[in-house]
Amino acid sequence: MGYGAYSHDAHVAMTSARANAQPAEVFRQRTCHDLMAPYGVKLRESRDSESHPESLGVIFALDVSGSMGAIPYQLATETLPAFMKTMLDAGVTDPQVMFMAVGNAASDSAPLQVGQFESTERLMDQWLTWMYLEGAGGGGNESYELAMYFAARHTAMDCFQKRHHRGYLFITGDEPPNRAVSRAEVRRLIGDELEDDIPIGAIIEETQRTFEPFYLIPDKGRAREIERHWREVLGDRVIVMESPDDTSYVAAGLVSLLEGVAGSLPDLVGRLEAAGLARPRCHAVARALTPFAASIGRDAVPQPRLGGNDLPKGDGPSGYDR
Repeated sequence: MGYGAYSHDAHVAMTSARANAQPAEVFRQRTCHDLMAPYGVKLRESRDSESHPESLGVIFALDVSGSMGAIPYQLATETLPAFMKTMLDAGVTDPQVMFMAVGNAASDSAPLQVGQFESTERLMDQWLTWMYLEGAGGGGNESYELAMYFAARHTAMDCFQKRHHRGYLFITGDEPPNRAVSRAEVRRLIGDELEDDIPIGAIIEETQRTFEPFYLIPDKGRAREIERHWREVLGDRVIVMESPDDTSYVAAGLVSLLEGVAGSLPDLVGRLEAAGLARPRCHAVARALTPFAASIGRDAVPQPRLGGNDLPKGDGPSGYDR
């Protein structure tokens, strides 16, 4: 629901205490946690409160297959506090974070796991580390479309319902999209009855009514295989990172750019440097965000002037002698 106060210092202490722990020590679930099972869940809610009057729902839907386990681990041992601090320093006062785990509905025992929207570091960490990192994969692509479906139809956020302000959905992954939401998988995993499968374009359109969705690819090597497929359905909202370690900063940067807190990409880089992020990583984040920033006019590149007396008229000599 998103109640309680956030402490960055306590969050840093929590993640630092397990910085040298092995993934199996951080993520101890060996099956889906009962409270993260999506079957029968009506809604996950992000609500305003006296202490959080401007709540903003943020979902991280994390691919937990074997090739993608680095991102949940980095969030739990280092970078989630950085995401929160970047958001708060940027003036996003009341972020409420929810975690989902995404696997392969064709082969995994827990291909969709869903937490709750939370404001406190303790509860965010609880849901994150309750995820079952099944790590199997195989037999097709990961079921990212199920995360979109759940976000679109099984969440309720005051930021949208009261203020018509969309939340954020960050999906991490390294597989191409499936063509549709399977009605059979939705019935089996969530309990909803659908008349037919939902094409991927239709569920993305539905998700975009209440969320700003992004697909984050962990590095350029994996982007070679899948970027084109995702751009066909998500366009500039596909973000190719240079390292999975940049996930928190890229996500916070996207929020800062769209919320108007960072007026441009150079402004964002300055804010990250001022917060203590090393310059090489700042520049890596900026490179990942450049295509999207350009698409919304915030890459700080001057736009060409169209019209006026400065344009060539085409009626003078060409200077070419025939």
